[in-house]
Amino acid sequence: MDKKKILIVSKAFYPMIAPRSFRATELAKEFAKQGHNVTVLTHKRKYDYTNLEKKYDLKVEDFVHNKWKELKGKNILTKLLHFILNYLFLFPDIQLTPLLKNTLKKKKGFDLLISIAVPYPIHWGVALAKKNNQYLCKTWVADCGDPFMGDKERRYKYPVYFHIIENWFCKKPDYITIPIKEAIKAYPKKCRDKVIVIPQGFNFNEITYLNNRSNNINNPYPIFIYAGSLSKEFRNPNNLLKYLSSLSNKKFKFIIYTNNDIIDYRFKLELGDKLEIHEYVPREELMMELIKANFVLNFENKNEEHSPSKLIDYALLKKPILSINTDNINIKLINEFLNGNYSNQFIVKNIDEYNIKNVVEKFLKLI
Repeated sequence: MDKKKILIVSKAFYPMIAPRSFRATELAKEFAKQGHNVTVLTHKRKYDYTNLEKKYDLKVEDFVHNKWKELKGKNILTKLLHFILNYLFLFPDIQLTPLLKNTLKKKKGFDLLISIAVPYPIHWGVALAKKNNQYLCKTWVADCGDPFMGDKERRYKYPVYFHIIENWFCKKPDYITIPIKEAIKAYPKKCRDKVIVIPQGFNFNEITYLNNRSNNINNPYPIFIYAGSLSKEFRNPNNLLKYLSSLSNKKFKFIIYTNNDIIDYRFKLELGDKLEIHEYVPREELMMELIKANFVLNFENKNEEHSPSKLIDYALLKKPILSINTDNINIKLINEFLNGNYSNQFIVKNIDEYNIKNVVEKFLKLI
């Protein structure tokens, strides 16, 4: 095997709990397992990466260098100022652009550089660095989990001048990778010829031992789980909870893992111990909880540009997936699942495409 020198640039990385963190972490681990020379450039925060570096034989470096500034405080004025600065200037993430430009100016000789967004200032910093450092890498791949200006799930669209920056950036990478083909229409037309679909990658070997335990569920009543973000506009569970509240004679437990608790308080009172709400937990811990459930929930997106990566975890655990349109819930389908009938479950197609080994192979072919 031809050993490659690979640099992954991402604000999100282990142990952060987020799709972009999982993306960067799984790529770094698998590239290293295959014998490549891997460096991860990230915001290290207060975490000791020594064991991770030794276990997978990779390097984790920090691009922040103690210059990172954020607004502190939770009062109304501070929150308002934070919103304005983020909306107009992408603060604080815009600081990543000059930080990366300076950090990367002395780097060189990489066969493959993968920059991972969100946030998009990651890509912009790499673009500026590559302009001034022709020896940085042979191939630059800008990996985009979500669109930028074309993101339909943003409550407030960014100012129009960010279109200029997006069009400038899109000309710079050798390739732009996106997780699903439906998202391509959310990117500028002038760069669509360099867009490649490479889905989120998962280590299938880490899941195998859980499958046997997952298939031996014997709960006295239905237990079902939703894990992910909630939103009043796009993934609002209150219609579902309203219906579940009406099932006073039905015993069940609905468990939610989220950092966006928008649930109507009256449903919490009406459901009582039938409803549990928890903050995000590490993926490994979540998987151990998922195997105890009879089925899992997917709250459908309202547009094709997004697809929750959590669906792959559900599928790998071979859990029946109840997929719900939160604006127009299918009561018949919900009742089927509550009664153990999963014949109309959502099926994740072509599951092998998400194997991290196949995902890494697709990136390597771009060199």
